[in-house]
Amino acid sequence: MKIFYAIVFSFCFSTLSAQTFKGKVVSPEQKPLEDVYLQNLRNNKHAHSNESGLFLMKDSRPGDSLRVTLLGYQPRVFIVGAIENAITLYPSNFQLDEVVVSEGVNHLSSVAAVDIETGPVNSSQELLRKVPGLFIGQHAGGGKAEQLFLRGFDLDHGTDINISVDGMPVNMVSHAHGQGYADLHFLIPELVEKIDFDKGPYHADKGNLATAGYVAFQTKDRLDENTISVEAGRFNTFKGLGMFNLLNDEKQSAYLAGNYLKTDGPFEASQDFKRLNLTGKYTRLFQNQDKLSFSAMHFNSSWLASGQIPQRAVDQGLIGRFGAIDANEGGKTSRTNLNLKYDKFINESTNLKSSAFYNRYDFELYSNFTFFLNDPINGDQIKQKEGRNIYGFQSVLHKKYSSAGADYGLQIGAGLRGDVVNDIELSHTLNRTTTLERIQFGDVRELNTYAFINAEIDLGKLMINPALRLDYFDFRYIDHLNDNLQSLTRKSTLSPKLNFIYNQNKDLQFFLKLGKAFHSNDTRVVTAQTTKQILPAAYGADLGASWKPVPRLIINAALWYLYLQQEFVYVGDEGVIEPSGRTARKGIDFGMRYQINNWLFLNGDITYNHGRALDEQQGANYIPLAPPFTFTGGLSIRELARFSGSIKVRYLASRPANENNSIIAKGYFITDANLNYTWKRFTIGIITENIFDRAWNETQFATESRLNNETFPVDEIHFTPGTPFNVRATVSMRF
Repeated sequence: MKIFYAIVFSFCFSTLSAQTFKGKVVSPEQKPLEDVYLQNLRNNKHAHSNESGLFLMKDSRPGDSLRVTLLGYQPRVFIVGAIENAITLYPSNFQLDEVVVSEGVNHLSSVAAVDIETGPVNSSQELLRKVPGLFIGQHAGGGKAEQLFLRGFDLDHGTDINISVDGMPVNMVSHAHGQGYADLHFLIPELVEKIDFDKGPYHADKGNLATAGYVAFQTKDRLDENTISVEAGRFNTFKGLGMFNLLNDEKQSAYLAGNYLKTDGPFEASQDFKRLNLTGKYTRLFQNQDKLSFSAMHFNSSWLASGQIPQRAVDQGLIGRFGAIDANEGGKTSRTNLNLKYDKFINESTNLKSSAFYNRYDFELYSNFTFFLNDPINGDQIKQKEGRNIYGFQSVLHKKYSSAGADYGLQIGAGLRGDVVNDIELSHTLNRTTTLERIQFGDVRELNTYAFINAEIDLGKLMINPALRLDYFDFRYIDHLNDNLQSLTRKSTLSPKLNFIYNQNKDLQFFLKLGKAFHSNDTRVVTAQTTKQILPAAYGADLGASWKPVPRLIINAALWYLYLQQEFVYVGDEGVIEPSGRTARKGIDFGMRYQINNWLFLNGDITYNHGRALDEQQGANYIPLAPPFTFTGGLSIRELARFSGSIKVRYLASRPANENNSIIAKGYFITDANLNYTWKRFTIGIITENIFDRAWNETQFATESRLNNETFPVDEIHFTPGTPFNVRATVSMRF
């Protein structure tokens, strides 16, 4: 009997003393801190703080020591039972040894945090280059969305990568120029607080186009201080930026930011590029831990372009590398975003996140890729134009459970996105003023509703992450060139995911990721029933690890495979269908981040892939423009005697430009650098691009074209030259 009472007493004591400890982490200004890592030094249990700074630490006893860390803050140790109200963390110099690699399903989250801290961005192009292995190329005067490359994909302007800002989709489906068109130029880069990204089809909350990967940007809720900066340099370049606090206290914040950019570019015919960005955001924290935020963004730009020029015209001396065959290319575009988000706090283990958005978008682009191939008299200039309204909302319930043997996380979400596109047009034009022929002209109505469930089963060292997503599409096209004939197609698809994460400790993580995703085809293709694959599937697998062998070194590596049921088949520049079949890609990703000393950081990322079309004969099965090898790297200086800066390199290997590899797109190796000096509230800096002044081709295509003095067309490389040596000076003031 005494033994029985002893067992009961022991059980009751352990039940009372070992409990879930609730707390909050804040800054010295009492602002909540998100993604704080808390570790119980007795049993190595850990927890993370949410957006409200709240956390739940399981199996904690009075007297336990909690180690609390966050990048950019001093690590601290607190005693359970001795903490009152909230844990306060104080800012400090960035140290890589505070990074925890075992963060969760997204093994690249720690890499993203390091890169943001060690290499702040100052252009929208730099934002996308933060994703290891993602390359971009501009080929239309600066105002057009960049061409993207990732994991052996020529992504065009976004066909197989899902991009979002504060939950709003950036990609445009059934776009006048190309499927998935992702123009990120509405985002002021200095307002970005966090970049979340991953490669492959492994996340249930990411839907259409998330095959090669996704990139999700999060803007700041508040500004630390007001900023005014001016930048000027070669090619008549000028940039002005202002960011101003309107409110900034413990409960609410509001700011306004504006950015103006103009440049003539390095081309013989001035680009006359102009862009204006405006952003405002308001955030409110309520007593019950609810959070409300509202943001408004607007941008517009206009430009001229020298386009993609044929190599033979340069070789024959007809034009220079920065010349043009048709100097009337270019365009204008604008976008206005309204975004409302409300996070409902139910209790420490439950919250509901909801958002709604509206976008107004206008686009007009003039291009000439073939010159005089189709029309020897007037030339082959085309106009692509549309006006678009996008609306959508999403709600996601986040729930955490706990038992003696495991912790559980559950996310259940649903939402919709609607695109209303009026007068989407492809026309043959002359000098931008005369419409010679309308090739396509109509209205697109595309609706995507979806639901997903995502579970995280934490068994201690092992986390299992099963998920399932259901998407339903309604495609409608009203053809103005065919008596307003309306066509309708509906389609749904299921996308299962299954990820395994094994955390040996806070410095070593292994992962196996498996998943299915899809990209949709253009509405005009779907409703015309010219393709059987309305929502072609992608199946992927990643096997890899993240490791900190020493406190100041992070290594991540992955072996991956991706099978695509169908490459995208709609060619927006011609309004035609080019059916293609199945493809398979496999490769290796490797990256490292190393802090050499307190102020010097080294980073590098290498990707290799092998991709082929599965339905073509050997030798004619290359995937055009798919880069087989890429490398990026750099050195960054932080706070060395008031100096900061970096030197960055990027290498894109030569790649096949057509299916039989008879035409090669040449690779390039480019070096950029910047240096800043800060004195009190002033910073002056120098930004340089292509410091060795290499002649390189930023974008390249195998194109059949004919010049006005030629009898027969020629199929060869057409390219846009990369920026020559460029230098700009910056001055900024904070107050």
